[in-house]
Amino acid sequence: MEDLLARVRTAVVAAAWVAALAPLTFGGATAVAAPVTTTVAGTAAEAGSVGTVVQEGGRLTVPAGEEGAVTLRFTATLPAGTQGPVSAVLRLPTTLVASAGGSPVSKDVIRSTCAVNGAAYKACLWDMPYVRAGEEKDPPSLTLPTVTAADTLAYAVTMDADRTALVLGHPDARVELKDSTGTVVAEGTVGLDFVPGTPPPNRRGALHGRDKYGVLWRYEGTGDVTRPFAPRERVGGGWNAYTVVTPLDSPTAGGTGSLVARDRAGVLWYYEGTGDPAAPFAPRERVGGGWNVYTAIVGTAELGRDDNPDLVARDAAGKLWLYQGVRFLKPGSYGDTVVPGPTRSLVGGGWNAYDLVF
Repeated sequence: MEDLLARVRTAVVAAAWVAALAPLTFGGATAVAAPVTTTVAGTAAEAGSVGTVVQEGGRLTVPAGEEGAVTLRFTATLPAGTQGPVSAVLRLPTTLVASAGGSPVSKDVIRSTCAVNGAAYKACLWDMPYVRAGEEKDPPSLTLPTVTAADTLAYAVTMDADRTALVLGHPDARVELKDSTGTVVAEGTVGLDFVPGTPPPNRRGALHGRDKYGVLWRYEGTGDVTRPFAPRERVGGGWNAYTVVTPLDSPTAGGTGSLVARDRAGVLWYYEGTGDPAAPFAPRERVGGGWNVYTAIVGTAELGRDDNPDLVARDAAGKLWLYQGVRFLKPGSYGDTVVPGPTRSLVGGGWNAYDLVF
């Protein structure tokens, strides 16, 4: 009898489990309980669901120089049901440490425009904070346009970086999208490689050459060791009137840099740099006569102790003379004369041992 009762109890429990698992039937039709979904305006339909950010074309190389803008492209996929406006930000995992002189990069170290889903490009601004010892600040970031939510958002961001962007290195930048409640709805990283580009014109040198016809030519530096000079540009003719032509300071591709030239009568002339590469020298100004006593004349900014260049000259006896802090005055600034600055001082003798001084 006890064995029979045990079997009955087992059968009843099993039947209860089957009844709990089986669908309910009414008149032969099957009824299944529907899942309950709650959608909150401005949030993802599924709580905790976060979309992805995928960069197109792999890591982007950003030349830090004069090459111009390159375009970063990435697509954000949002969770189903995301509503409301979506904001986005791109952050660099970099701390910009303040140097003694101030910020290591300028505020416009990267100039960007942004577009989403094929809309017109608009300016978007970078925030480039720098920190001093003991300070905490947010990392460099770019605020992207706020747009209406969609299944996918395709971003295009142009980046035109100057040479100071090299301090940013090779970051994996974080992209984060949020809905109107501040909930993160998509995130991911994009790879950026800031590499040396062409330096700005004022940081590239220039070389001048005079041909046998007396034409002066200008070769601007490119900043590329494999192609150091750009095609030559004509400065002008008549330069065979001079027995010496020497720069006073370093000429640049930006058109800065002055020079002096001595004519056959021994008169020294001054050509001031204009800062215009197309016309790099202002009309000449007379310095003075008597410079035929020198067998070599060389301008050198490196010897100076102030903002004015120096001039060294070797005479026929082999003595080297220094005109320190040469200052050429334009007419009207201090009278109508153009003169070298301090009186010459003797460097030493024996310089006739050299057939060339430069």
